[in-house]
Amino acid sequence: MSRAWTTFWTLVIGVPLAAFIVWALSDNALLFFVTLLNGLTLASLYFIVAAGFTLVFGLMRNVNLAHGSLYLLGAYSGWLVGDATGSWLLAVATGFVTAAVLGLLLQLLVFRSMQGQDLRQTLVTIGLSIVLADVMLWIFGGEIYTFDPPSWIYGSTTLPVVETYPTYRLVVLLLSIVIGLALWWLLARTRVGAMIRAGVDDRGMLAASGVNVQLVFALTFAIGAGLAGLAGVVGGSALSIAPGEDSRYLLASLVVVIVGGMGSVSGAAIGALLIGSAEQFGLAYAPTYGVVFSFVIMVLVLAFRPRGIMGRAAA
Repeated sequence: MSRAWTTFWTLVIGVPLAAFIVWALSDNALLFFVTLLNGLTLASLYFIVAAGFTLVFGLMRNVNLAHGSLYLLGAYSGWLVGDATGSWLLAVATGFVTAAVLGLLLQLLVFRSMQGQDLRQTLVTIGLSIVLADVMLWIFGGEIYTFDPPSWIYGSTTLPVVETYPTYRLVVLLLSIVIGLALWWLLARTRVGAMIRAGVDDRGMLAASGVNVQLVFALTFAIGAGLAGLAGVVGGSALSIAPGEDSRYLLASLVVVIVGGMGSVSGAAIGALLIGSAEQFGLAYAPTYGVVFSFVIMVLVLAFRPRGIMGRAAA
């Protein structure tokens, strides 16, 4: 980056941000650090959802606008199993498997025959998301459902400055780090990851080398969908499950992937961190205009980095 651009970003973003941090710490340090932790934990949840979305949308170039429905389906199915068995871990596994199976079906029945047809994929998945949302509303009604975290992560943890903070939120932060490292390892250090990246760049050449491209892509889609379902249970434990959450997390995933860069797990982490922090600091310090901050970030990124912060050109 040239010195002129560095100076520009320092003046436009760095100086106002530094001034805000100094003011916020001097005005109410406790509020600042609690908001910072809330931003990190919200970003963790956004990352888990968006990590699956970046696999499907960013790497495979499949426009799946039913991704939010996979989140909500995983949440509801996990709640049913958790309520029946009393096991939160079994609920998490159920949310992952249910969404993964539906994602696998979507890949085999929808995206396999529409590869490269972005408009058709968009229209079909919008229709599917509407149908799934109505079916889930019919089955579960408009009630709000919640999970109780297991006893070993329930309660509060003593931290410097903020004194106590919900243990479960810290576990979500740790879980997102583990998932991020696992995805990076899968894509960058394994043979399967190499096949996924090769299939995205040159599907014909990968098929000619004897690899079952459809199997590789189906596996990738299932993992991405499963992460959305897992996030549904995790998010339902931290917040709640209700109609409309599918649209919220679909929009969040889109913004995170656009800001971070399509096909980049590290970009999804950066995008989630920016959007989650912007939402929480907006709610804490400018609640009337808080929702604007996320879209200001997206506009700035698209204006100066059209492919996202960590994005690269499609092959």
